[in-house]
Amino acid sequence: MPSQTRPIRIGLIGCGEIAQVAHIPTINFLSEKFTLTYLCDINPNALAFCASRCSSASPPKTTQSAEELCASEDVDAVLVCSTDAYHTCHGVAALKYDKHVFIEKPLALCRWDITKLGHAEKSSKGRVFVGYMRRYASAFLDAVKELGGTEGIQYVKVRDIICPNSIFVNQSGTFPRKFNGVSDEDMKDLLDREAHMVREALEIDMGLAITENRKTMLRLLGGLGSHDLSAMRELLGMPRGVLGARLSPTMWTILFDYPSFAVTYESGFNSIPLFDASIEIFTENKVVTIKYDTPYVKGLPTTMTVREKFGDGTAYQERVLRSSYEDPYTKQMGEWWECIVNGKEPKTTIEDAALELEIFKMILKAADIS
Repeated sequence: MPSQTRPIRIGLIGCGEIAQVAHIPTINFLSEKFTLTYLCDINPNALAFCASRCSSASPPKTTQSAEELCASEDVDAVLVCSTDAYHTCHGVAALKYDKHVFIEKPLALCRWDITKLGHAEKSSKGRVFVGYMRRYASAFLDAVKELGGTEGIQYVKVRDIICPNSIFVNQSGTFPRKFNGVSDEDMKDLLDREAHMVREALEIDMGLAITENRKTMLRLLGGLGSHDLSAMRELLGMPRGVLGARLSPTMWTILFDYPSFAVTYESGFNSIPLFDASIEIFTENKVVTIKYDTPYVKGLPTTMTVREKFGDGTAYQERVLRSSYEDPYTKQMGEWWECIVNGKEPKTTIEDAALELEIFKMILKAADIS
């Protein structure tokens, strides 16, 4: 078990955009807590490039074998940034060698994968930490405290409409690179895994026929949608159901049913260079708003705004709180360090992530798409 006297040695699997833009810079920044000792990717050029971006005292080892990385005595914990279809096999490999493992969201898109990860964790000394970074943002945690529960909530609006991530990434100062070149064997393996994942999710878990529209929406809900739905669950608990849904690959609107209020969720993509993401909670006496900006430009604020009655009720006040200048990725990695070193129980667990699948099912079964 790593101690507080030396950095945790991280093995990173998947050297794509999220690793280059978010995780490697954050680990470099938190050099007293973490150091990158091993990198894995199927593309040797991506490996070489990412190794050059690591600021660890010694250059990280590189491999095209996730099993080799997970088995290494130079690795204390594993960070999985691979494509969704490999989250389960890479997570299971890390747990087999008793490594703590951070898996980027979505943890999984089907029950088969959730069950497999759960069984692996039960027989391991390691624990799974799921990367829902918005739930570690200071503004989100402030709002949880400000509300103190769901009593008195009248209505909630969840909004997440953004432009292509490339607009923000290209201005982030991280200068990521994409590398082409996947062997026919690797491509076949990826397509087979994705087909299995989609079949398990739509046909087996949801009882729905597989169509291109449903496949697209499943991936969108697991991508952009999981940020919002995961935060909604922590703030409000699980919805009772979906009252209505209109889905398209560019914009989707969903009305969730809670015991004493409704939640409107609106999300999608347009070309306006704006990151319009917020959660707004209405009660009789105040409105609490969590406002997110793009996480790909380090240091942009996440804020909580409270609008409320003041004094005898004839006055109004608005207060804006930014309680930390640390970005959500940095806050999240600090929380993972606490879980590894001090044995803190993670809140973003396998069991927690499994609830996401229930919400995906509610949405796709309520929507009239084919």
